[in-house]
Amino acid sequence: MCIILLCVLYYICVLYYICVLYYTCVLYYICVLYYIHVYYIILYYTCVLYYTCVLYYTCVLYYILYYIILYYTCVFLRRVNNEVCALVFSWCGWGINAFLFVHFYMAFLTPRWFYTRVLLGHALSWARAPAACLNFNCMLILLPVCRNLLSFLRGSIQVTPHTFKEPRCKVTLYSLRGSKTVPWCNPPVSPQSQTIVMFTTVAGLTGVAITLALILIITSSTEVIRRSYFEVFWFTHHLFVIFFIGLVFHGFERIVRGQTLENLKVHDPENCSEHFEDWGRNGSDCPEPKFAGNPPMTWKWVVGPMFLYVCERLVRYYRSHQKVVITKVVMHPSRTLELQMKKKGFKMEVGQYVFIQCPSVSRLEWHPFTLTSAPEEDHFSAHIRIVGDWTEALYTACGGDQPEQQQAWTLPKIAIDGPFGTASEDAFQYEVVMLVGAGIGVTPFASLLKSVWYKRIQNHQDTFTKKIYFYWLCPETQAFEWFADLLQTLEKQMNEQNMSDFLSYNIYLTRWKDQEAAHFRVHHEAENDPITGLKQKTLYGKPNWDNEFTTIAASHPKTKVGVFLCGPPVLGKALAKQCRSHTEADVKFIFNKENF
Repeated sequence: MCIILLCVLYYICVLYYICVLYYTCVLYYICVLYYIHVYYIILYYTCVLYYTCVLYYTCVLYYILYYIILYYTCVFLRRVNNEVCALVFSWCGWGINAFLFVHFYMAFLTPRWFYTRVLLGHALSWARAPAACLNFNCMLILLPVCRNLLSFLRGSIQVTPHTFKEPRCKVTLYSLRGSKTVPWCNPPVSPQSQTIVMFTTVAGLTGVAITLALILIITSSTEVIRRSYFEVFWFTHHLFVIFFIGLVFHGFERIVRGQTLENLKVHDPENCSEHFEDWGRNGSDCPEPKFAGNPPMTWKWVVGPMFLYVCERLVRYYRSHQKVVITKVVMHPSRTLELQMKKKGFKMEVGQYVFIQCPSVSRLEWHPFTLTSAPEEDHFSAHIRIVGDWTEALYTACGGDQPEQQQAWTLPKIAIDGPFGTASEDAFQYEVVMLVGAGIGVTPFASLLKSVWYKRIQNHQDTFTKKIYFYWLCPETQAFEWFADLLQTLEKQMNEQNMSDFLSYNIYLTRWKDQEAAHFRVHHEAENDPITGLKQKTLYGKPNWDNEFTTIAASHPKTKVGVFLCGPPVLGKALAKQCRSHTEADVKFIFNKENF
């Protein structure tokens, strides 16, 4: 509600200054008409410059107030359930879009646009209303890519980040499709063909450019492209520069024109349209209509986010030139590369991720990897699974295909951008935590388990977590190798400290071969598991989540349980459903998901 009131206040201020600017222009023409002294003309330009500056700073103030209100609204809602808070913001976004659509649709049904509607019909309103929604969504769409801004806000905002970006992209595409295709359904009569007009006007050229750019961005965002051809996804998304440049300049030609406000006072279109033969004649009450286009508005919507994004890029550029030292490279048997690094001033939290660039592999590609080290350690590390061209090249550059370990001076130079926050940071806010990882998705929990253990053995007073339930689902035995070492160390240390009840872990092998099954049956009676080397035996198949949630709810009454997942969307939907069905008056399951 506060945001809507702020928008209304903003439009009132803009309207006020436009009116003042208009009457200043009227004063200027009076001065010219009656040959008034040149000082009045100088006064006119001074007034125009003054009110233009005031209008600009009004827009800047609007953006500042908007984000301040948004920030404190999120702080107020931080205790609300994560999904409820995300749902509220989602509905607010849809509500603002609906308001803008209806407002601008009705605005172009007023008498000022009477003659324009005669030429274009209702296509005018159907084109301008989506354009207004497009401005609003383009204002928001740059915010999710400002990673440093999001990391700053995560300290106070507790919403699911992925609920925002994808729907906003869809709304932007639909708005663009409506605002660009509807005018061509009912074009004005012109001696030139539509093709010539489209490619010889600013509006036509920029319209084609931004439409093609957005179509390429959307089509390259599919799951198949992102997984198998990441470079295509990465480079195509940089077409957003063309998109925003074209969007800003699209309305500069002012080809959509309505009757001027002063002409509307003496020329009533509904009455005068029936007597067009008498327009401009002596004794006629209907002078000729005069038309003018609206000033471009898109830049006022996107200038704030574009400024934030430029600042974001400057921060990334600065970080990319800070020195990073690779202190150790570990080659795990399952073709997983572990890089241990140091960087001056680097501070991290559990579950965060960084973007890594290796100039010897590619100067343009940055790839995200979750940090697997704990904040208490004197280095930070990342485990990289070798699955693509870039990771294969990095593996080779680090000597992964060499039998002997590489010397430090032969290792490639890398650049680091980050760290950035994810949902796993919030695990310390819950007394009971469920961690669910699938495959390589276990990497965020390596950092969390290490950090919690360090805090426990150091008797850290801020440690709120009392119990952790850890679930790891893997399709093959090779994936267990590197993380099993960490679990073995934790298991040994917990037994030494008589704290074996602190961590309950369940490891599931979802696929296995007949020979492996026979081998497992032979060694089932062994003290340690034949796959992981842990005392806790590996389970086969998939967890019965209903039983797991029921058991945890019964063991921890009157408790909020944080459920954290790093895995595929199908598993996320199943866990979210279980959280909703098992949440009761005394036990609440709060679901958090990291994109995977």
